[in-house]
Amino acid sequence: MTSHRTVFNHIGLCVADRERSRQFYEGLLGFQFWWELELPDEGTEQLLRLAKPIGVRATYLIRDGLVLELIDYSKRDVHVGPERVMDQVGLTHLSLSVSNLGDVLAMVDGFGGSVVKETVTKQFAMIRDPDGQLIELLPDSWLAAIPPRP
Repeated sequence: MTSHRTVFNHIGLCVADRERSRQFYEGLLGFQFWWELELPDEGTEQLLRLAKPIGVRATYLIRDGLVLELIDYSKRDVHVGPERVMDQVGLTHLSLSVSNLGDVLAMVDGFGGSVVKETVTKQFAMIRDPDGQLIELLPDSWLAAIPPRP
């Protein structure tokens, strides 16, 4: 056990289009806007390990205590990497339970995301957000099957 206190802060997600991502996460998945800020390049370049100019903008969304930081840049282009897969080291996916899996899947394309069709069953599905981030969707009946949190 550690002798110091640790508190969850947020998960950061680089996005190509802040408004498009907000519409996806808020409109489809029920996240709520919390706050946003623009960080000065001075000092930020050291933390992010990016050369100036940066123009980082952070938009914070919240859902059930999870804070999702959408990161975009006004002074630089973002880079699209290879499509994320589940055996690639690092963050693989976000997982959310929804009240009606079929209804949510029917709306994904309309919010700029995509359904990974070969994953769809009555019990689960994978979707991608507008930038390709994997999101696992489970029916909310799953919540009754998991043990209580400590």
